[in-house]
Amino acid sequence: MTDKPSFSVRWREYRPSKTMYFWSCVFCVAATAVIGFASGAWVTGTKAARMADGAAEQARDQLAASYCVARFETGTDAITELAELKKTESWMQDDFIVKGGWVTPPGSKEPVKGAADLCVQKLLVAKLPLPKAAASPATPPGNSG
Repeated sequence: MTDKPSFSVRWREYRPSKTMYFWSCVFCVAATAVIGFASGAWVTGTKAARMADGAAEQARDQLAASYCVARFETGTDAITELAELKKTESWMQDDFIVKGGWVTPPGSKEPVKGAADLCVQKLLVAKLPLPKAAASPATPPGNSG
């Protein structure tokens, strides 16, 4: 009967070859790359550029929509225009905003794409200030007699 050395003895006496070291390193590099890209933590340069372009476009649309709301609210007949917007069919509301010129920045001939829908969403939930005539009381505060 042969004596088989214990696992701890075999582990202590094991001497890997250079080939084993090489393939262990290759496996570790490949596993790191697979895990890094699969988890979504790493992206290629092309994907990063697409993500940056998308973020810039969303930011531009958000800014233009906020500007649209501000221009709409400060218009001379904002309450009437808002009532018209609410009467318009939902699928035509963005056209209403584009035709009104609220999403076209000054000095530009073209409206900002994607901003009209965001502007409509913001306007439909916005509370417009009352006209100045209706907002001011009949007597100024502090002069009640």
